Amino acid sequence: MMLAGVLGVATAAPAQAATKVLGVDVSNWTGDVDWDSVADGGAGFAYVHATEGLDYRNPRFADQFGGAKEAGIFRGAYHFAQPHESSGAAQADFFVRNGGRWIADSKTLPGVLDVEDNPYNNRNGLNHCYGLGQDEMVKWISDFAKRYRARTHRDVVIYTTTAWWRSCTGDAKGFGKNPLWVARWGTSAGPLPASWKRHTFWQSAEKGNHAGGEDRFNGSKAQLQRLAFPPATYWATGLVVRRNAYTVTISNTGPRTVGKLSVYGKTFGGNKLVKAPRACKITSTVLRCTLTSIAPGKSVKLTLATKPKATGPVGINLKVGSLKLTLRASG
Repeated sequence: MMLAGVLGVATAAPAQAATKVLGVDVSNWTGDVDWDSVADGGAGFAYVHATEGLDYRNPRFADQFGGAKEAGIFRGAYHFAQPHESSGAAQADFFVRNGGRWIADSKTLPGVLDVEDNPYNNRNGLNHCYGLGQDEMVKWISDFAKRYRARTHRDVVIYTTTAWWRSCTGDAKGFGKNPLWVARWGTSAGPLPASWKRHTFWQSAEKGNHAGGEDRFNGSKAQLQRLAFPPATYWATGLVVRRNAYTVTISNTGPRTVGKLSVYGKTFGGNKLVKAPRACKITSTVLRCTLTSIAPGKSVKLTLATKPKATGPVGINLKVGSLKLTLRASG
């Protein structure tokens, strides 16, 4: 990408060429962008350079990022890595503070970590891997990715070239959860780094017909929408604390707030409910709860008390949204 100024959804089948969504990437070097013209020209998404290292902020970022949204284009931000300057986590924090955070507005794509050849070797005297060994580079990228996910609940997109990845990380595996944006000029994305079986974005030219670089999303517009605004997801686990006590923990496992969620339960084996949280209503054998919301990364624990019969198996069958689980206490 180099300051000149598309991500494989794991469950999506390869799209036909006609379904590819075109896009652009821009930076301060691109200058002012006529976003309406970009949209009219067929671009469906744009990535905007936000930050570099620990101290550079694109002075045009707000105008470019906001302009893309006003034109109805999916937009995202990217960070140009300077791995020799600081830890990956520190640069992820800088990126998130200065435009790289993800917003659940249905139009914002997850942020991008741009790792490629060192363009400043004549200034910093370092090689194309910024003076880092392969293991050091893998750790740096991993630290950035982990911190970005902790801050945004999204997996950062990784922009790179296959040649750089092989040379500077030893063709590292283990980054398959991060969408790949591969850069390769020509008519195909070519061979991919070992971490990925499929690319999500492909930068096919440094300069396109419109502003900035020329890019393609490897999927349909509906799949791009899902990348920008994934469905709310949750998980439920239960624990038999004692014969007369149970807990149910519902966790938000995605980046979006889980809205109104219903919990239904019915005891069995002569087990009678005697206590539940305020969000719940109980009869002797039936539990009904309504959880108003669960924020990303948060959990709600329901503690239930019962009056079981003296002997024999007892428990409760639960349905949390679409999930089912059974908690059974032995006799």
